[in-house]
Amino acid sequence: MLDIMVPSPGESITEVTLGQWHKHDGDWVETDEVLVDIESDKATLEVRAPAAGVLRVKVQSGAEQKVGAPIGAIDTAAAKPAGAKGGAGNAAGAASAASPASAASKAPAAAAPVSAAVVAEPVDGKKASSLAKKVAADKGVDLAKVTGSGTSGRIVMADVERAATAVSTIANPVKPVPAVAMPMAVAGARGVRREKMPKIRQRIAERLVQAQHTAAMLTTFNECDMTEVMRLRSEHKESFEKHHGVSLGFMSFFVKACCSALKRFPKVNAYISLDEIEYHDYADVSIAVGTDRGLVVPVLRNAELLSFAEIELAIRGFAGKAREGKLTVDEMTGGTFTITNGGIYGSLMSTPILNAPQSAILGMHTIKKRPVEDPRNPGQIALRPMMYLALSYDHRIIDGAEAVSFLVHIKDCIEKPERLLLD
Repeated sequence: MLDIMVPSPGESITEVTLGQWHKHDGDWVETDEVLVDIESDKATLEVRAPAAGVLRVKVQSGAEQKVGAPIGAIDTAAAKPAGAKGGAGNAAGAASAASPASAASKAPAAAAPVSAAVVAEPVDGKKASSLAKKVAADKGVDLAKVTGSGTSGRIVMADVERAATAVSTIANPVKPVPAVAMPMAVAGARGVRREKMPKIRQRIAERLVQAQHTAAMLTTFNECDMTEVMRLRSEHKESFEKHHGVSLGFMSFFVKACCSALKRFPKVNAYISLDEIEYHDYADVSIAVGTDRGLVVPVLRNAELLSFAEIELAIRGFAGKAREGKLTVDEMTGGTFTITNGGIYGSLMSTPILNAPQSAILGMHTIKKRPVEDPRNPGQIALRPMMYLALSYDHRIIDGAEAVSFLVHIKDCIEKPERLLLD
């Protein structure tokens, strides 16, 4: 028997909730096949089979378990049933016919893919982790065309997955999903139901309340004319998508504008740490992504160095992984500034809450045509596509004048996007 242990989702996490088992007790499973999801207060992770064999479930879904505790086992000595299918579809499934001893000897390598990712090997002049090379081979991704986000430009698994997502989207455009009729509540019904709050939503609630209790939070507003950005996007959208394999959205313009403003106003990019101010010479921009399980904030590392295409590819990759619950703790850890876009849901104006320990967060909103003074014809009124912007900030570190100037800088960059090119 080979025990299935609860892996650690990240530092400081000691307890998880067991999610849905994808296989039943007594089922035959192949090496690396997904067995069960575990849910922590930061992320949801998949637990995969360390070897081929018969699954023995020891702990049922919904139970709270400590990191490192056994939740099941794989009977590697059991014979594979006739007609049993490989679940993961990978070459590792072929090892099921090997002896129990050989299967057990291979288990540690399958159970600890993270250690393999640390060893970088050169690929066409680039460095790529072993895990990145394996995923690239499985998904048919050319590593020579992948931009690495790891240390010294090293290609990691997340880079390969983003590239694979881009190729898949071009080859298989998303088709609209037909609406499904939801059952209507019986008239006059007064039913009540209770569901356990997921750990990640409990953690979100704690952090939001903590931010309001610990920071002197204030929000300043402005509005920006989206005419020029919309014109640029419309003019170059097709060629941009054809060349880069991703649509040109508004978010990349705002990320670049924020990076420019953070460089000009470093306190907005700083933390308060006890009685010190911790400044950052880089811009790790957190992007708020809404999911059914709650709001998650994956981080664009060194966003100031990324191109428009790299920003759009990264955001799309984050959104896909967030919907599937596959964001890792590392991808959501850190961040020096946050952008949230309530406009995609139709929000006209809001006061976003700080993402502690960060000192500021920018809120984008829906675009509405409103009568304003035409900048090309002073004194004349024209309908222009306008967006309200909200900057919530910690008044303990950021003064009002600095916050207002920061927001005006973003407004200027959006209304005159050539400023982003001229730095």
